[in-house]
Amino acid sequence: MASVTIYDVAARAGVSIKTVSRVMNKEPNVRPAMRDRVLQAAGELGYSPNLSARSLAGSRSFVIAVFVDAALTIDHWRSERGADYLSRIQLGATLECREAGYHLLIELIDHEGPQVRQEVAALLAALKPDGVILTPPSSDNPVVLELLDKAGTAYVRLGPERAEGLGPRVHMDDVDAAREMTEHLIGLGHKRIGFIVGEPRYGASQARREGYLAAMKAHGLPVSEGLVRQGDFTFQSGVAEAKALLALPDRPTAIFASNDDMALGCVSAIAEAGLMTPGDISVAGFDDSSSARFSRPQLTTVRQPVAEMSSVAAKLLIARAKTSEAERPEDILLPFELIHRASTAPPPR
Repeated sequence: MASVTIYDVAARAGVSIKTVSRVMNKEPNVRPAMRDRVLQAAGELGYSPNLSARSLAGSRSFVIAVFVDAALTIDHWRSERGADYLSRIQLGATLECREAGYHLLIELIDHEGPQVRQEVAALLAALKPDGVILTPPSSDNPVVLELLDKAGTAYVRLGPERAEGLGPRVHMDDVDAAREMTEHLIGLGHKRIGFIVGEPRYGASQARREGYLAAMKAHGLPVSEGLVRQGDFTFQSGVAEAKALLALPDRPTAIFASNDDMALGCVSAIAEAGLMTPGDISVAGFDDSSSARFSRPQLTTVRQPVAEMSSVAAKLLIARAKTSEAERPEDILLPFELIHRASTAPPPR
């Protein structure tokens, strides 16, 4: 049996092939009655547009790619936090792509490898994506940005460290979020607050450290040597750095970790030391991962709008592909939210 073609749909609906194409590509300015007629004809015939044929018919590939850091694959993406982060990225972008008839592809980029230039160039040549969503650290990687610009491929950067002259970005204010969380702990009565910095390759790590320090300074609270520890976003580093903080002669009454995995590592280390969270030491995290909601105690944290950011990024790229207009230097700031749960409380008397 011959497969159903766009010509069959056009004949059944009594419209031109161009009209069928516009409806299938979900382009604007098609009358609702005409759209319904075409969709009804397509449904009756069991017609589904072929991605390759659509690509050949025009300049669009109908593919949006997401560049994810391959160096974190083993250590992080297999963890609860990593899987949760990636699934939220996929969810937000996939919903937009599905609505517009696009396909979303996740691509791992090894920023630490010597072949990053060849790897990215090969991906762009093979996929010819209509746009690329860049997650950290791709958002600030000069080689990746150079290759995208050279290929004329549109991109949107999620949560980048640098803003100036590097294309559209969608982000949240990590500095302000960390400052507000530190203010929350200070408001509970904590004066000695430990802080665990995240993976140093990520701009968000230093931004969150900056917010913590700004809040401590604003309240005249000293940050003595040893109170700020260097982690790497893993549960194990949270355990190790929390143990170092607990070993201080004047240990902190609260610990703020740069992500939920490290915060949960802190809770584990506190329990191992025979102490209670938050009875002896309060703990706060960052991300609002699913593990933060199901931990005991449930974790006070910052909710960053990951799915919303990827959704906005996909929408920007799809809109640009439809109009073929040059990128505008868009800078979209999305709100964060402090989530107050049971892991923080006033310090012990």
